[in-house]
Amino acid sequence: MKHVPRKLESSVITAAKNFPAVVLTGPRRTGKTWLLKHLFPKGSYHLFEDPDVIARFRSDPQGFLDGLRLPAILDEIQNTPEVFDHIRSRIDRDPRRVGRWFLTGSQESGLMANVTESMAGRAAVMQLLPLSAAESPKVTLLNGGYPEIVARPKAARLWFSSYLQTYLERDVRQISAVHDLAMFRRFFALLASRHGQVLNKTDLAAPLGMSVPGIGRWLDILEATAQILIVPPYFENLGKRIVKSPKVYIADSGLACHLLGIETEAELEKSPFLGALFEGFLASEIVKAQVHSGGRRELYYFRDQQGLEVDFVVPGPNASVTLVEAKASRTVTPDMAVPMQRLAAAWARQPGRRGTVQCVVVHRPQRSVPRSYALAPNVAAIPWPEWVAAGLKVPGHATHRAPID
Repeated sequence: MKHVPRKLESSVITAAKNFPAVVLTGPRRTGKTWLLKHLFPKGSYHLFEDPDVIARFRSDPQGFLDGLRLPAILDEIQNTPEVFDHIRSRIDRDPRRVGRWFLTGSQESGLMANVTESMAGRAAVMQLLPLSAAESPKVTLLNGGYPEIVARPKAARLWFSSYLQTYLERDVRQISAVHDLAMFRRFFALLASRHGQVLNKTDLAAPLGMSVPGIGRWLDILEATAQILIVPPYFENLGKRIVKSPKVYIADSGLACHLLGIETEAELEKSPFLGALFEGFLASEIVKAQVHSGGRRELYYFRDQQGLEVDFVVPGPNASVTLVEAKASRTVTPDMAVPMQRLAAAWARQPGRRGTVQCVVVHRPQRSVPRSYALAPNVAAIPWPEWVAAGLKVPGHATHRAPID
């Protein structure tokens, strides 16, 4: 498979020059191992899902590590958490030696618990998500961004079926005592049917005959393995009653389509889930841009009990904010800008509030209007490919920058 340059590469290289260890997390099959092997071709590779590797390490940890050729890539390290203590002791003997240990894992919560406990100050921690549209023009709403699907889109449905089986058998069964994997698979599909909605655990529990705490634990598993995006509401003192529950998305649009039984572009165009899928696709692109640049994940939505709703609120530098409306339609109209205009006006009325607001409607492209334009006063409309190419920024000629005094 041809190497696709990843936005995270420069951050990984910088980390390797400044830290003894680099920890790379992310969902299964996002290219973590491929990336590390490409960046550090002289490193030795060891998969800690291989029973032989695990057995050799556990029978003689010191001897196993002594025999490694450094730098060493230790893959899926969450399977043997005791390795962290041994690596820590080796780092502490010579903390000035950098770029020697590269650790990967697909279960972020368990992995990070060990990193926090054993590797604090010794390791740089980063996350690699599936390919973004900025990294490959072959990333689509239907197929998503997993590298193997981008390389071989015709095998998408078979690949996703195999991926789900591997995910259930390895990550889900290991991270929690889930005995009924078929029920968990049903839960995942049910959650896909709530893609882009405000999270309602009771609504999910009833069809499955489960308790609300049980649904909460299963949601934690999906979030820990980066299979879903939980987007919290944006809280601001705007004199309104704000909806306080988060929204939930399947993190990869291709996996969401698979769970919903959508297999072709024609089926996608007719699907009642098209709008929600496009919204989730943009949410994922925003998060990928933030995480792959080494930044923090900061994505919110706004909804109040009076009916004012804006799909995404993205904080920026110097107290600036970008408001984003996701429209799967190829035709956009000025009325689509009204919620953002109302929210921007409410912000402007806040005493002492500083910063600027940008407002943009991101839509699917149409041939007759291939580029961005001013949709309404201080609101830009932009096709999503151009928005991605621009680094998710609003073009200057159609940028809303309303000062908030």
